[in-house]
Amino acid sequence: MKNTLKNLTVVALVALVTVSFTSILEGKKDIKTEKSIVTWKGYKVTGSHQGTIKIKEGSLTFKNNKLVDGAFTINMASLTNTDLSDANYRSKLEGHLKSDDFFGVAKHPTATLAFTKVKSTGKNAYKIKGDLTIKGRTHAITFALSVYGNKANASLKIDRTKYNVRYGSTSFFDGLKDKAIYDEFDLVIDLEF
Repeated sequence: MKNTLKNLTVVALVALVTVSFTSILEGKKDIKTEKSIVTWKGYKVTGSHQGTIKIKEGSLTFKNNKLVDGAFTINMASLTNTDLSDANYRSKLEGHLKSDDFFGVAKHPTATLAFTKVKSTGKNAYKIKGDLTIKGRTHAITFALSVYGNKANASLKIDRTKYNVRYGSTSFFDGLKDKAIYDEFDLVIDLEF
């Protein structure tokens, strides 16, 4: 009897510790926008620029500890540059990126990403298909996303010309030489939820 009580106590203690330290992901998890970071990087013939942009709102949905859905709204007005130290050049670049030459933020203050298919590719790894909308144009995009505890990260390569962001693109303009800007830009996304 004494041994049975002792064994039950040990089992209960192990179960409590296991539950306490095991993260069960279930349901819709809102993104902590102030702790999440989206970094962009654009490339031109003579170099590159990078910066950040903020998530306005977003969520990831889990079922049985597996990612099943996600949706995000990006605040395009929050677009900033982080590689230029001169405030005047930085302000000029940010203003140009927000203008109609690029993202037309006054007319299109947000961009969205909605997952359309989520496929598990391994422990904590997923292949995501989604609809990305920029400047009112929506196109399918595929990327890998990893989830660890209450954090997730992904890297996306986006062809800006699909979203009518054509400024400096050799796909549309001839004779740009060293003024050319490459069509693809990168987003590195670090989420906390």
